[in-house]
Amino acid sequence: MSEALEENVNGQIDTAQWRDGAWKAPFGESIMRTLATPKRMLVRGEGCRVWDIDGREYLDFLAGIAVNALGHGHPALVSAVSAQIGTLAHVSNYFSTPSQLELAQRLRTITGAGEGGRVLFGNSGAEANEAAFKLARLNRGPHGRRTRVLALHNSFHGRTMGSLALTGKPPMREPFEPLPGGVQHIDSTIHALEAAIDDRVAALFVEPIKGEAGVLDLPAGFLQRARELTEQHGALLVVDEIQTGIGRTGKWFAFQHDGIVPDAVTVAKGLAGGVPIGALVTFGRASDLFTQGQHGSTFGGNPLATTAGNAVLAEIERADLVGNAARRGKELKQIIREFDSPLIGAVRGHGLLIGIGLTDGEAHRLSDAALDQGLIINAPNESSIRLAPPLIVGDAELADFRERFGRALASL
Repeated sequence: MSEALEENVNGQIDTAQWRDGAWKAPFGESIMRTLATPKRMLVRGEGCRVWDIDGREYLDFLAGIAVNALGHGHPALVSAVSAQIGTLAHVSNYFSTPSQLELAQRLRTITGAGEGGRVLFGNSGAEANEAAFKLARLNRGPHGRRTRVLALHNSFHGRTMGSLALTGKPPMREPFEPLPGGVQHIDSTIHALEAAIDDRVAALFVEPIKGEAGVLDLPAGFLQRARELTEQHGALLVVDEIQTGIGRTGKWFAFQHDGIVPDAVTVAKGLAGGVPIGALVTFGRASDLFTQGQHGSTFGGNPLATTAGNAVLAEIERADLVGNAARRGKELKQIIREFDSPLIGAVRGHGLLIGIGLTDGEAHRLSDAALDQGLIINAPNESSIRLAPPLIVGDAELADFRERFGRALASL
């Protein structure tokens, strides 16, 4: 055993050895090259703020890419997980636990799936979409004619083989082809949808807001028309709410802004406030498609993750954080517009999932400049900035954002 390991057998990490950038070389040597070298090493957080290994503080307006719904170190989540880890962390899917059933009931309620709904737990958004893809394959129809699946260009549904097949980004797909077949990507327009759908379509996958594409809203009326056409042709309407769900857009789920009822919803990210979890929630007839043994997960629905999920949902409801997301999102959009910068061309999104469309390709430079000012934001592409702060964001954080983002804009 190495000296470093001998000193840390109690699980405590000696962070001093990684200060002043000393962590970057070991990262490059140890971590798979699928990841670029991170910009900072973070060691702790509280509320909407985090600190790096050198003690510098940052305002976190990304929340782990819409994951840390309650921010960092929230007492409700810390208490629940701490208590649960001392009793049961894992039991496998041969057994149930009270927290698993409680979270399933909560999800049936807040999605609107109700008594006819069912929940399948996994560990991530990609797993939830894999399960939904398999669900679509089961919707073959009485004569097995439904073999096509529709998804949208520039969409993102995950990086596993099935979820990647659904993802509408050719550069991501091409190195791994051939992928599972039968998926057709169409433009995000009602006209394209009407032209593509027929009685051979098993399912349509949509993101209500394309987060990884730069927080792009669907055209007005798209989801309503999608619901009409999928019902007409017997296809499933699967709404990917992995980034938009759990109160982020000012409703529990973004599809609820459009007043529709889908056949299935996939959720993850904010559901457990940073503890890995994913879920597929089905409605009505879609709840009867899976039969015993057709899907499963060793860790899915484990008591630690579902306890975290229950704590997060309970706190969101108690503190009206869905309402806070709606209110603070409007305020944040107004702050951005008040900069009146020629660099800002558009402000998109709903609630606390906001995209800033830039007039040139300076998004990564702006993101880096913001980080230098102690503000964490994200550039999903060269022309877009993404904001997804914790749902607990308040007056102080918005004022701080104004100052730090303003300095970053000015530095360009």
